Amino acid sequence: MTAKFISKIEDWDRTIILRLNGFGGKLFTVILRGLSFLGRETIWICLMIYFFFIWYDPLLFSQISSTFLIGVLTIAPIKKIVNRARPFENLKQIQVLEPKPTSRSFPSWHAYNLVSQGLLFSMLLDSIFISITFFIIALLVGFSRVQLGSHYPSDVIFGGIIGVFGYLVAISIVTPILQLIIGFFENLLVMEIAHQAFSPLLRYFWYSLIIFLAYLAVLYIAFYKRIKKYIKKLENK
Repeated sequence: MTAKFISKIEDWDRTIILRLNGFGGKLFTVILRGLSFLGRETIWICLMIYFFFIWYDPLLFSQISSTFLIGVLTIAPIKKIVNRARPFENLKQIQVLEPKPTSRSFPSWHAYNLVSQGLLFSMLLDSIFISITFFIIALLVGFSRVQLGSHYPSDVIFGGIIGVFGYLVAISIVTPILQLIIGFFENLLVMEIAHQAFSPLLRYFWYSLIIFLAYLAVLYIAFYKRIKKYIKKLENK
């Protein structure tokens, strides 16, 4: 029964991705590649740096970090256990329309990130407009993962489902624990800490430089493949 069910999902996956891969032409693909970046973990890391080192807000930092941490602890192990090959590895007809991902296919990190981020910021901003906007972006990014040839539809669906549970666990369990840990270390410091305010350390050049280099490192890692490809092109000229 289980094998039959999985076989049906795989057949459905193949049918859908073969229809949607490259759908909409070159311009639409370029737009989807840009949108797809919103689902990367780069966004999480940049926000964590901001709310810890620039605008110190331990609650926001805890919520964002917890949601990201749950993703790391669930998505990465599931990818390794399931060990599902990417569509472009199994289907010769599939064109991968972005730098080739190197991790396994199931489930989608992008889908987890967008769904959990959307739920988190919808709660924080308490806005129907923001909620609808994140929902639309999540759908477009999910679609992009299939259109670009990087994921099967079921990878995206299950990534989104895990994103819902990840958000709930992060907010209800992990965030309070992380806040307690941060509070403990705050009490050990002799200096007064300003909450929900720009860090007073920003007036020091060395501190600002460290933050700048941290962001630079994050962006370099995010665009490493593109940078490497560009350098290779220059060398071949």
